[in-house]
Amino acid sequence: MFTSMIKLVGKASRLYVARAVASVSATINKQLDPQDEAMGKEQCFLVDDNDIVTGQASKRDCHLVQEDGNIPLHRAFSVFLFNQKGDLLLQKRSSEKITYPDHYTNSCCSHPLTNFPGEEEEANALGVRKAAQRRLNYELGISLDSIPIDSINYITRVHYKDQGNGKYGEHEIDYVLFIQRDVKLNPNPSEVSEISFVPRTEFDDFIPTLTGQWTPWFSLILKHRLKFWWDHLDRLDEIKDHKKILRFGSEK
Repeated sequence: MFTSMIKLVGKASRLYVARAVASVSATINKQLDPQDEAMGKEQCFLVDDNDIVTGQASKRDCHLVQEDGNIPLHRAFSVFLFNQKGDLLLQKRSSEKITYPDHYTNSCCSHPLTNFPGEEEEANALGVRKAAQRRLNYELGISLDSIPIDSINYITRVHYKDQGNGKYGEHEIDYVLFIQRDVKLNPNPSEVSEISFVPRTEFDDFIPTLTGQWTPWFSLILKHRLKFWWDHLDRLDEIKDHKKILRFGSEK
């Protein structure tokens, strides 16, 4: 069990309690946040193994496991948000999520979309960083002006595949983005059910207390690189690699 639990009521500033985990209300207004509708309307960027855009497809089609086991390769991003003390924000995905519900994961995960002009921009992953800014606002309630584009650090890319539950899975080139800022949070309960800021010194002891599953992308990043990257939080230029795509395969 968690060391301490705090229900997310009132102002989001109450989240800033050391090592606190917040429970978000499970009451969801599906008319305002139709997960299924978004799966059909939102259009992801299809890419080849070298991250060259080859087309677009709905988020649903990008995650459906085909009869032959294939899943279309598409572009995504994973945000690792640290406060000024260097604590990492983790979250548990809502039970309402269509892909990987109730899974623990990094601060924010999503996709650049063709629906939003500018998210196709390639230079220094500008489009992906714009998408991350948009998604941090939607998923965690972080105001757009509190995370300027220049504060979003593009570290590298990870290529992985996971069959998920057999119906919906993942096959992504995932842009790893680091941010270190103190921000106010107001998580969207249709997206996030729990959050926790975890200090680096307590991370190894904290992980075993989480009895649920991890998302495959976070599990692979945790296994191969996260602690090393975290230890370079104050010198990110030393770990950035925009040429090589890390090939992590699958956890399964």
